[in-house]
Amino acid sequence: MLETFEVYMTAFKEKRRISVFLPKRYNHEDQKRYPVIYMHDGQNVFRDSEAIGGHSLSLEEYLDKNHIDVIVVAIDQNSEERVNEYCPWVNGDYSEQMLGDPCDLGGRGGLYIDFVTKELKPKIDRQYKTIKENTSMVGISLGGLISVYAACKYPHIYKNVVGLSSAFWRNQEKIEELIRNSDLSSIHNLYLDWGDQEVEDEEINRKFHRSNERVARLLKEKVPHMTFSVIVGGRHHYTSFKSRVPQIFSCIRL
Repeated sequence: MLETFEVYMTAFKEKRRISVFLPKRYNHEDQKRYPVIYMHDGQNVFRDSEAIGGHSLSLEEYLDKNHIDVIVVAIDQNSEERVNEYCPWVNGDYSEQMLGDPCDLGGRGGLYIDFVTKELKPKIDRQYKTIKENTSMVGISLGGLISVYAACKYPHIYKNVVGLSSAFWRNQEKIEELIRNSDLSSIHNLYLDWGDQEVEDEEINRKFHRSNERVARLLKEKVPHMTFSVIVGGRHHYTSFKSRVPQIFSCIRL
C-alpha cells in the first residue's frame, strides 16, 4: 500500500512529494513496529507508471510479493536541482576529468540530508509505527553519493546504507576526505556495487570503476560489515538497477 503527501522543505522553501510504502500487514491499530528505509529519486522507486524515463525499481510489487515487513519512504527528486541537492559539495577535479569541463553544480546536499534527518524522519516517526533506531538509506547513482554522505554525517541514525552505481565522481575528493575523517564503527551494514559496463565509453567506464573502487576500499577500512561487488554486465540504467533489488534486502539488517 502506498500513501503520498507533500512536505515543506524549510531550507529550499518548497514542497516535495513523499511516497510511503506500508506492508500489507501494517495496521494503524496494532502495536507492531517496522524498520524504515529512506530512498532518493522517489518517482523511480515504486511504479513504472510514475517513473522518469518509464522504468522504476518496481519496489512496491517486489515488497508485496516477498512479504517484506518494512516501511519505505521515497523522496521525489527535483529534476532541475538534482545535482545540486544530491552533491554535498560543488563538483571537483575528478568531475572535470569525467565531463571534460569544469562544473559549478552541487553544494546543497548537506541541506537536503538535514531535511531528511531533522524534518522528514521525525514526521515519519510520529505518523507511522516505526522502529526509530532501525533506519536505513538506499540510493542510486548520485543517490548513492548522498547516502554515503548521510552515513558519514549521521552514522548513529543511518545504520544500514546501500549505494548502487554511485556517482561519487562528482565529489570524489571531498567524499574520500569525509570518509577518512569519520567514525563509521556504529554502522551495521554498508553495501556498494557498480557495473562493469556502466556506460559505453570505455575511458569513462574505467574512471567510474576507479571512482567507486577508491571509495569502497576506504569504507572497507572504516565499516566492520562492508561489502562491495562489481556486477558483470551491470549498466547505468534502471533495468539493471531493478535486477539488483534483491541484493538490497540481503544486505540491510531489518
